[in-house]
Amino acid sequence: MQVPQTPTLLDYVGSGPPTYEAEPTALPPADPNDLDDLVADTVLDGASYGMCTLRAASVRGDSARYRGEPRRDSLLTARFGVGDSALLLVAMATGARATPGAHRAAAEACQWIGRAVGRSHARLAEDIRAARRGDLKSGLHRLTDRSLGKLRASAAEQGIEPEEYSASLRCLLLPADPECRTRVFFGVGAGGLFRLRDGEWQDIEPQVGDTTGEPVVGFGSLPHETPDGDRLTMDLGITTPPSPYEPAPEPSPRDPFRFRASVARPGDTLLLCSGGLAEPLRGEPRLAEHLTARWSDGDPPGLAAFLADTQVRVKGYADDRTAAAVWEA
Repeated sequence: MQVPQTPTLLDYVGSGPPTYEAEPTALPPADPNDLDDLVADTVLDGASYGMCTLRAASVRGDSARYRGEPRRDSLLTARFGVGDSALLLVAMATGARATPGAHRAAAEACQWIGRAVGRSHARLAEDIRAARRGDLKSGLHRLTDRSLGKLRASAAEQGIEPEEYSASLRCLLLPADPECRTRVFFGVGAGGLFRLRDGEWQDIEPQVGDTTGEPVVGFGSLPHETPDGDRLTMDLGITTPPSPYEPAPEPSPRDPFRFRASVARPGDTLLLCSGGLAEPLRGEPRLAEHLTARWSDGDPPGLAAFLADTQVRVKGYADDRTAAAVWEA
């Protein structure tokens, strides 16, 4: 019996090699009194829980490597809770282009949303399992607004415009419960959400106003308040102001909030990525074809192989790349 060959790794696809070198050239400048501000060129992580296997990577773009600029993308992977009730969070953020504190803003955005989700993970996991889509959407929207609002507050403290200290923020919530295949995406800003199913890529980035992809059994907005008086926003620690004398919520981010909750099938691969990978995936068919060939055999790649796959370069696309892929058993 002839065993199919996995396609070999490539350095680039497209009409020709990219302008920049394939490997890092220059390091960002360092302040000896603030070494905590340094950002590694590459971050790599992974895990397996329930019926899914996670791979995640964040890589400095070719342009930043050549110019000695820090990676503007930030990546956070975290598990909150234990056993089948645990909840996995993948958060990625991209700082504003051509701003000196872009990498710090991205890191803070991931940290704020991580803290908010971590403090509420038990209720979030319960709502995912119970298919409370309406509650999830409204609660996660408020968490996202508040997290990005803290960046605006930080910009004010630094005496700079909010646009100079801002970031996109895109997240996945993955229940560890093997009986729950619901995958929840939420966030604000540029990037991509794709699904590889039956050998074909589907661009499932939710449009403004969309709430879910294909129907999810049991999903639908439940009453805003349960018979016991429980409300998701209260469990998340973000209460609606009871009177006009209380502080008002932070204003919504300028970019629209996006949310999608859908049920995965065995054999699916879900890919969440920053704009640095989403743009070449949409713009260069050969990159999508290569990843299809690499990821369609059903077995998740190892960490090193996943990193190599996400680094396949395309001429004209030199931004940082951050990606998280979930393989379904």
